Amino acid sequence: MADDRSFHVIEVVADRLEGAPRRVRREWSEAFKTQIVAETLMPGANVSAIARRTGISPSQLFGWRRQEVHNGTVRPTDALDGPRPVEGDTAAASMIEIIIDGVVVRAGAGVLDEHLRRVIRVVRSA
Repeated sequence: MADDRSFHVIEVVADRLEGAPRRVRREWSEAFKTQIVAETLMPGANVSAIARRTGISPSQLFGWRRQEVHNGTVRPTDALDGPRPVEGDTAAASMIEIIIDGVVVRAGAGVLDEHLRRVIRVVRSA
């Protein structure tokens, strides 16, 4: 082994790779945030499904919801008034809700009539 125990200092600086795309931050209006958050506060709402439909991550929507409720912009009781659906929302338009003795049955447009009849019979007999 040589007695020359020299070393070299290497400095590494992280930088964007040349040609890599820059991510542009999307800006959402406060009215849009409030409307989507109010929709998540509706009874039986699925936050992840709403987030997917609007093209945002569920964690971002949960963060907006926490912030809006904390600021007092939206309260869980505001959802009872019913938020306006987002324009062009085909998911809500293709869903029906049937209330039988306090039980809510939701069915999509693709459900077979025969299956829906069986579900309604079971709910009525329960």
